[in-house]
Amino acid sequence: MNPIQAGSFLTLHYRLSGPDGADIVNTFDDKPATLSIGAGQLSPAIEARLIGLPEGAHERFTLAPGEAFGDRNPELLQRVKLTLLRQLGDPDETYHVGDVVQFPGPDGQGGYAGVVRELGDEALLFDFNHPLAGQPVSFEVQVIGVL
Repeated sequence: MNPIQAGSFLTLHYRLSGPDGADIVNTFDDKPATLSIGAGQLSPAIEARLIGLPEGAHERFTLAPGEAFGDRNPELLQRVKLTLLRQLGDPDETYHVGDVVQFPGPDGQGGYAGVVRELGDEALLFDFNHPLAGQPVSFEVQVIGVL
């Protein structure tokens, strides 16, 4: 049996759940996922737990708060002026607390998302931390194939 190593191409089922136990991603009821270790599709902490597992392995593990997606960074809470939001997106958009807003990357390539945390008359407070930053997560994996 091939053990998982850096650069391995995997076929697997996996479940990622947050601290409340609710599934964030769950492939067990659908098609398995395919991914490559080291390509950034899973967090490095999760990939490290997969290294060495053989085909057929079925494991569950919990990652400590911040281990999977980093600690919460207070500098990633930022106010964005409504005038800028209107320039970048729909000028008639109405925002609500909890909305996820996509922002273009500085080079025009890719982008990033922020969650509205507070509404203001001239600006909104956005949280650009990963939603699971600073939280424990549970991960279950069933390794189907390793190439």
